[in-house]
This record gives sequence, C-alpha cells and structure tokens, in this order.
Amino acid sequence: MRILKIQKISLLALPLLIASCSSSKMVPEGEYILNKVEVKSDSAGYNAGALKQYVRQKEKPKLFSLFKNPFSKKPVIYDTLQARLSCQDLLTAMQNQGFMHAGVSLYTTKKGKKLDATYLLHPGEPFVIGKVKYEVEDEHIQQLLHLDNPDNQQIKPGMRFTVETLDNERRRISSLLTNDGYFRFHKDFIQFSADTIAGQKDIALTLHLMKYKANSNAPEVDHTRYEIRNINYLSNDSDRIHLRHQVLLNATALSEGRPYSAAALQRTYNNFARLQAVKYTNISFSEVPDSNQVTENGMERDSISRQMDCNIQISTNKPSTIAFQPEGTNTAGDLGAAASLTYTNRNLFRGSEQLSIELRGAYEAITGLEGYQDQNYTEYSVEGKLVFPRFVAPFLSRNFRRRQTANSELSASWNLQNRPEFHRRVFSTAWRYRWTEPRHHLAWRFDLLDLNYVYMPWISETFKRDYLDNAENRNAILRYNYEDLFIMKMGFGLSYSDGVDAVRMNVESSGNLLSGVSKAFGFKVNSQGQRTLFNIAYAQYAKFDVDYTHLMQFDKRNALALHAGIGVAYPYGNSTVLPFEKRYFSGGANSVRGWGVRELGPGKFKGTDGRIDFINQTGDVKLDLNAEYRTSLFWKFEGAAFIDAGNIWTLRNYEDQPGGQFKIDEFYKQIAVAYGLGLRLNFDYFILRLDMGMKAINPAYGTKEEHWAIIHPKLDRDFAFHFAVGLPF
Repeated sequence: MRILKIQKISLLALPLLIASCSSSKMVPEGEYILNKVEVKSDSAGYNAGALKQYVRQKEKPKLFSLFKNPFSKKPVIYDTLQARLSCQDLLTAMQNQGFMHAGVSLYTTKKGKKLDATYLLHPGEPFVIGKVKYEVEDEHIQQLLHLDNPDNQQIKPGMRFTVETLDNERRRISSLLTNDGYFRFHKDFIQFSADTIAGQKDIALTLHLMKYKANSNAPEVDHTRYEIRNINYLSNDSDRIHLRHQVLLNATALSEGRPYSAAALQRTYNNFARLQAVKYTNISFSEVPDSNQVTENGMERDSISRQMDCNIQISTNKPSTIAFQPEGTNTAGDLGAAASLTYTNRNLFRGSEQLSIELRGAYEAITGLEGYQDQNYTEYSVEGKLVFPRFVAPFLSRNFRRRQTANSELSASWNLQNRPEFHRRVFSTAWRYRWTEPRHHLAWRFDLLDLNYVYMPWISETFKRDYLDNAENRNAILRYNYEDLFIMKMGFGLSYSDGVDAVRMNVESSGNLLSGVSKAFGFKVNSQGQRTLFNIAYAQYAKFDVDYTHLMQFDKRNALALHAGIGVAYPYGNSTVLPFEKRYFSGGANSVRGWGVRELGPGKFKGTDGRIDFINQTGDVKLDLNAEYRTSLFWKFEGAAFIDAGNIWTLRNYEDQPGGQFKIDEFYKQIAVAYGLGLRLNFDYFILRLDMGMKAINPAYGTKEEHWAIIHPKLDRDFAFHFAVGLPF
C-alpha cells in the first residue's frame, strides 16, 4: 500500500516537473523568470501591500498551475524597463497620498533562472493641508453655494493632503450643481493650485471654479441653470404607450417647472428599468430657444436660467410569454423527470403588474422500498404570483410611493405529493413587500403575512408501523412532521452588498398572533396539549439568521472570500419541534462541502437509517465558516481552493438525535472541517460550479481514522462531489 501511494504522488508531481523544466528551457540567456514580487515599506504602519497593484509585472500564480493550459501563457520574464516604470508609478501613488518626499528602492535576488523582486517604499512624513481658499468666478454659483463660508467647505486645514481628498471635493461641488439645474457643469471646471514653503510640511490650497467655455476658442460666460419645461413620453414601438399615465409619472423622478437634477435623472432610469413591461428607456433633453429672455421695466435682458424639454422614449416588452422547462432528477439513485409550464403577463393592468402562473409535474421511479405497494413518486403543483411595481398599502402619500423603489407581491400555491410511504398536500399564500435603497446598497423584505397549511390525507400502514406507532421506535421529530400542521408567520429581511462586504439578515416568527387569539377565544386543545385552529395544530417558533461575506481582491485575477453564517430557531408555546421546512441542515454545495446535503450533524449524531436520516439530520442551530481562494485560469474557467467548517445542533435533547444537543462547553469539539478544490465556468450572467470536497475532521466518528480523516484519508468514505449554479457565498 505504501508503494502505491508513492507512485500516485509521483504521477501527480510529474506534470509539475515537466512544466518547470520546459519553462526554464524557454528562457533566453541573460533573462530571468519573475518568481516573486513583494512591496514593502521602511515606515511602520504604512500599508505597502495596497500599492502592489501599481507594479506592472507580477509573478505567475502557482497555486493552480496544474489546471492551467500550458500553451495559454509563457512564463513572466523580468523586464528592467517595466521595473523602472513600476518604481515611478509607486512614487506617484505615494505622492498622491500626501507623501511628497517619498522614494522607492528596487532590490532583486537571482537564483538559477529565477528572480525575486522587492520594491522597498520610503514614504517619509506626510504633508498636511494649511490655508484653504476658494475662488469662484461665477457670481451666481457663489451665491448658491456660499463656498466662502468654512461650514460649506469639505477641505479643512490640518487634514492630510491627498489627491483623493481634492477629487472628492470636486465631485461634491459638481454633484451639488448638477442636481440644481447646471446641466452642462462637470468637475473639469474645478481646479486646484497648491503652494508650499521650503522646510515646512503644510500646503496652501486654492480651489478655482471657472466660468463656462463651450470649447477652447469660445468666450468665458456664466454657467447656465436649466429648468424643465415639459416632460414628453414617446413610444419607440407605436404611437401609443401601453402603460397608464400615472404609472409613467410615478416612475419619473424629474419634475416639470423644477431645475434639472442628475440624481433625479438616474432615479428615473432605475425606476423604468424595474418595470417588467419596459424593455429599455432613452431620455434626452432639448433646449428651448430664447428661453433666457426675461422682461424687466419694459426692457429685455439675459437670464442665467434657461428651459429645456425632457423626452422619455420607451420601448416595451411583449406583454405575454409562455415558457416550457423540462428537468431530469436523481434522488439517491432514483431517476425521474419533471416539467413546468409558465405563463407570464408583464402588464396585466397596464401598470407593469406581472402575473405568472406555473404548472409543474414530476415523476420518479422509486426502487428498493420493501413493504410498499406503489413504487413511484408523483408530484403536481400550481403556483400563481402577482407582483405590483410599487407599494400597495393604505395611508401612503403619492410622494412616498414615487420615492420608493418597491414591489408588492401576492402569491398562492397548491402542491400535491404522492409517495409510496405517504400522500401530502401543501397550500401556501403570502403577501410580501420588497424595496431597495441603491445609494446605501440596501435591499429590504417584509413578509406581512405568510400562511402554510400542510395536510396528510394518507400514510401507509408499513410507514406507520415502522416509524410512527411503534413505541420502541417512535421518533418524535419524525412523527411531528407527518401530522397536519398550520403555519402563520411574519418575517423581515435585510441585505447589504457593496462588492466587498455583504450581509444578509432574516428574522421571522410564527404563531404569536394565533396564540393570543386562541387564549382569548378558547381554541380547542388536542391530545398532545396543542391548541388547534380548525382542528389543526399551529406552529409557534422564532427564527434568526445572519450571513456575512468579505471579499479580499488581491488583483484582477485573484481574490479571497471569507464567509460566516449563524442561525438560531427556537420552538416554543404550541411547538416542541420546529417544522421540517424551518429546520437547519448542513453539508452540500453551499455549506461544509466534505459532506453531501443533510449528511452532517446534528452535533456528533451519526445516522443509522438511510430512509429517515434526512429527518434526523436537521437542527435548530447552524454555524458555517468558509474561506475560499478564487483565481482566473484561462478563457471562462476559474479555480478555487476552499476550507469549510461548521455543523448544526438542536436546542433540546431529543431522544432520537443522541449527541445532537448544543452545549457551550462541547459544541466547538463537534465542528466539522472539510477542504477541497473547485472548478467554475463563468459566463458572467451565470456560473456553473464543480466542487470536490474531502472530510478533514469528522465529529460523527466510530474510529480514530474516521475522526481525523485529514490524516487518514479514504476516498470512498470522505469524498463528496457537488455540482451547482452560482457561487457558494
């Protein structure tokens, strides 16, 4: 066995050795492969690593060299010219940060045909801003902004001098003006001059806001302020726009008789883009001739204000579509097929309301179930959804509705499942709100009402005898999930994402309103001591989830994604067990990838009955910790290396899940760990993902080898393969 392992390792290492040898042979005499690039600083506390992006030549990534196309790229050959230019770029970057007397030293180390390059930065002491002066040549703008008042200035004496600080002030003033009618203003009309005194580290700044020039040969004049005279809605498809006029007004953030606003223009584009009935929108402006002529004491004079018309051209989508989608299924080796037919109307009431009706059917041939007559699984469902592109609620003002980018959603569905073990019917209906705040990268969700009714019309005698009625094998969690159940919940969700940090938070509770009503009106109590509505017990619980992801982008090709997620759900009052749909599970493509879906936990519990383990391997608490290094390979292919950790636990000590209860002094010993590699095919609009995970630490073990799988790996026991769409987090 030892010889076999050595042979396998040798075979895996062979391509690396061949690649290494061939790369060295390709290097001409007197030239070197760039092996390593470092950027360091001789000043403590200075973040030199952030400036590596200014180095023009970087070493070729090594981690995924096995998967790279050997013909896609030659080795990176060290170039002295590029190195000198990199030194200049690094120097400029430090000066832009306020280190005006900075310097850069380059050190190289050669070993064979390879070279390591180290850029040593000498930032020195940063310069600060001294006296600040604003010179505004346009009197009307000066009267509008009052930049001679320090309270209206963003740049303050004593601040560190950086180019970013100056540019932020230019953008701030430009934004104020373009949002107050100055249609043709841009930040190039603002310039800075700086004066320094020898031996001192403060800089006197003067901001110059210049007059308007149409071109280099045109005379300087005051900037023109524009007001919107008329807003016209035009169709690109026909003479008639298939949307109600009030819907067009609600989507238009610009206003007649008000100054032009760049922010309102962008909101108008965003609002129309949200309308499902609209394919695209084009907004143009036309200046009204001689609109700056005003009369004063019988005399005509020029005004700085002019008028312009806003023309909004709208192209609409086809109002109705029908889509057919076939599927192939494989559940634990049982093959099947499914198909769905979806009808969508994107403009139901001429207000871009979207109605969708989906019919779905599924069939699966089930084998290996002894004692059951029907060996097949069938499922039929119908779901209807109506989405309004606005808040649909009383007591909301028209201005509030226009300002918010919201959706209101009404949905209802009926699902019929027939299995050899049982028949199940699920009815659901909900009323939800969704709205966003793009400026703050926020998205909100409020589930005002979400009703679910689960009805079990038939359970086979074999299933009852083996799992539900047998006193020696009675499973409380299993039994609870095969009883009729009524869930009435309310939920709230918040999402934040700025491309670097992402947070998702969800809170929901169920049964509290029914609990209050049941006590007031004396609802009936069943044999298990649960209060019932229409002779059906209702669920009562509270649930909280939060996920956080941080993306560290090293360069255009390489990044590290860090993720942490925690969830807690607590059944109380009318429930001692969470409904199955609300319980947590671990393992799978988006969790600890060394395990399959629902194969991990809770705690150190180890499943013993494959037919019902999917019920037992669920819990009330979930923890996920992930680190994933991502790199671009070639063409559309990307690679990943990951380490996952986590598990689930129960809050109560359930007899059927021994070792699954969360205990503060033991849970950290039950955290599972996995590692692996991934391959992705990135088509921008969607990502196909293949992840190969291996168990490293298994909390549900029978032997030492199972526990420390990283030391004693066994492919058929520890390997899991996952295929998914999209990134894991």
